[in-house]
Amino acid sequence: MPALSWAQENRITGRVVDAKTKDPVPFASIGLREEGTGALTNEYGYFQLAGLEKTSQDSLIVMTLGYGTSATLIKRGSTEDLIIELKKRVVVLDNVVVKGGKLKNLELGSKSNSPGEGMIQGLPGSQYAFFVKNDKQKRLGNVRTVSFYIGENGFPREPFRVRIYKADGNYNAPNTDLLTENVVVSASRGGEWYTIDLSTYNIAAPEEGFFVAMEWIVGGDKFYTTNFMDNYTPYGQIMRPTFEYKESRTWSYTIGKGWNLLTLANGQGRRYNAMIKAEVDMIK
Repeated sequence: MPALSWAQENRITGRVVDAKTKDPVPFASIGLREEGTGALTNEYGYFQLAGLEKTSQDSLIVMTLGYGTSATLIKRGSTEDLIIELKKRVVVLDNVVVKGGKLKNLELGSKSNSPGEGMIQGLPGSQYAFFVKNDKQKRLGNVRTVSFYIGENGFPREPFRVRIYKADGNYNAPNTDLLTENVVVSASRGGEWYTIDLSTYNIAAPEEGFFVAMEWIVGGDKFYTTNFMDNYTPYGQIMRPTFEYKESRTWSYTIGKGWNLLTLANGQGRRYNAMIKAEVDMIK
């Protein structure tokens, strides 16, 4: 593990594993409810974060794709070498059955090939989700592909995780996972669209549209907590924004704080959105 800047007597370390197989659970979200801070497990399931500062005790919440949520009581002081076991969550998704119709390709989301000014960069465990809206109310089938415009700056070939959500959270925020498997990918270069084929996952697209999100992850020993800012050096891919829409369609997620709608706009009243798109089956 990298050197820690906080006092050695006030830290939390541990590992997240599968309750049945004891295999490590990579890229799990570790959050302290009252402190409002958190961390991300690395590819081997390990995590570390500063101990409690605001309260004498708190709940350590562990969440990740495909597993149930875990809560562990933590008291102020050093808590090291925790082993947190997560149970698999069984998710049954309905397939789309096409009756008396033909499938055609429909593009949703950003139509531009020219990104706007600015950069979108996240900390480990953070996400940016863009709502690919079914503006013309077409009859949708399964999700075929999703695409992210990755900038040429930063480290565009670093891995990230693809997340697909239904807009059923508070104020239509991202909430329910539609992609229930880990899809970790890496672009070959930046300065262009990077497309991921999701056709084999049989994701039924909701009628109103859905969220496509990039989740920043980490590998090896390069993982940090979200309150470890003094020594944190941002790395990883950088997404680019688009100003195609007059409405905010992008939400950001931070461990320990949850989802927030981005409401930035340029001088023409166009909203700052993540440059993301998707292709889905359109049923004729």
